[in-house]
Amino acid sequence: MFLPLFIVLIALPFLPEQIPAHYGMDNQVTRWGSKYEAFIYPVTTILMGYFLLAMAKLAAKQEEHGKNNEKVVIITGIAVLAYFNIMNLFSLYTAFNKVENLSSVAFNIWQLVFGLLGAVMIVTGNIMPKLRMNSMIGLRTKWSMKNETTWKKSQRFGGISFIVGGIVIVVICFLAKGIYSFLWTMGVIAILLAIDICYTYRLSRKY
Repeated sequence: MFLPLFIVLIALPFLPEQIPAHYGMDNQVTRWGSKYEAFIYPVTTILMGYFLLAMAKLAAKQEEHGKNNEKVVIITGIAVLAYFNIMNLFSLYTAFNKVENLSSVAFNIWQLVFGLLGAVMIVTGNIMPKLRMNSMIGLRTKWSMKNETTWKKSQRFGGISFIVGGIVIVVICFLAKGIYSFLWTMGVIAILLAIDICYTYRLSRKY
């Protein structure tokens, strides 16, 4: 949670006074801002961390025995915060070098953003089957929450689909650049959601 803040505090004296603050869809910088805008990622990361901790506590309250739900949220939260940490480093890199065109960077920003998203999905998919029934996290539909059997089978199936989808997205991000990696990623996620929802519906009819 706090690592991006420490890194920015160390880097701040070495940053130029004006840094790229926003990029357009064409990867060109559209606005320059003060170097103090580098604190946006650290503040966002800290807020996200506290939000995830609150989610973990609330999910734990819906579990009578054990702390499976809390652990799942914490592990997922660590993966999400790692994502924010990497994006913070990328932001500092563009600030240090005053990058005007992201296309000149060795690695494509779209590939980085969605490749990391795929990695987070893989981590989440591995731990989804451990979730106990709750109304906050997991593959939750009115059909998956019908009973314990539909819930457990839904989380197991959802976990597998997340892992497969995450792997596909990571591969896509190695092959497709720019907005194409975004479009393919959104397509994969839409297909996964449709399949998962249909699966919970079929389970509810069976059980």
